[in-house]
Amino acid sequence: MLKSTLKLPCIVDQTTAEFTDGMLIGDLDAQLQAAILSDYPQATADQFICSEHLVHYRMAKMDQMIQKDYQANKKINHRLTQILAKNTYQVVDVNRQLENSLTFGQKVADAVARFGGSWAFIIIFIGIMLLWMFVNLLQLFGLHFDPYPFILLNLFLSMVAAIQAPLIMMSQNRAAEYDRLQAVNDFRVNSKSEEEIRVLHTKVDHVIQEDTPNLLEIQKMQTQMLGEIQSQLNELRRLQAKQP
Repeated sequence: MLKSTLKLPCIVDQTTAEFTDGMLIGDLDAQLQAAILSDYPQATADQFICSEHLVHYRMAKMDQMIQKDYQANKKINHRLTQILAKNTYQVVDVNRQLENSLTFGQKVADAVARFGGSWAFIIIFIGIMLLWMFVNLLQLFGLHFDPYPFILLNLFLSMVAAIQAPLIMMSQNRAAEYDRLQAVNDFRVNSKSEEEIRVLHTKVDHVIQEDTPNLLEIQKMQTQMLGEIQSQLNELRRLQAKQP
C-alpha cells in the first residue's frame, strides 16, 4: 500500500489519519520525541502522531526555546544594567584635587623645585659664584671678605644644598602622590570597563552560540510545518481531481 493512502491511528486520540497528515514518532527530532514520550510513555518509534497534535508539541518546543533565550538575555541585560548603574567609583580629576589641597609650604616647595631645576637657576648660581670669587681674588671695590679657599662660599653652598634638598623632596613626594592617585583612578576605570566588556562578551557569545542556532531551529520547524501543509494541500487537490 502506498504511504499516501496508508491510514494510521494517532497516538494522542487514536483517530485515524492518512500518513501524509502526520509523522512517525521515530522520524521526529529527539526533543519532540522526549516531549511525546513524557506524555505517552508506552509510545514506540513506529507509532504515528497526526499533524493536528504534532503542531502543539512543535509550538511548545518553540515557546520553550524562545522563553529560554528570553530569560538568558534578560539575566545578562540585568547584570549589564547593574554594572552601568553602579556608582561605586568616581572618575577623579587628579590635577584639580591636588591643586585644591595645596598648602602654602607645598606651593613654596613646588616653586623652589621648578626654579632649582631650570637653566635660569644654573646660570644665575654660576654667575654669583664667579662674581664672588673674582671680587675676593681681585679685591674689587676694596672687598676681600672671603679670601681663598672661599670658606664662606662653601658654607653658603652647603646651606643652599641643605635647604634645597628637603624642598625638592617635598615636591617629589607630591609628584609621587599624584602618580598614586592617577594609578588608583586608572585602576577603577579599567576595572569597570573590563567588567562591562566581559558582560558584553557574554551577551555576544550567547547570541552566537544559543540565539542564532535556536532561531535557525525554529525556522527549520516552520519550514517543515509549511512543507507538511503543502503536502496536505497537494493530497487534497489529488483527491478532488479523482472525484467525478
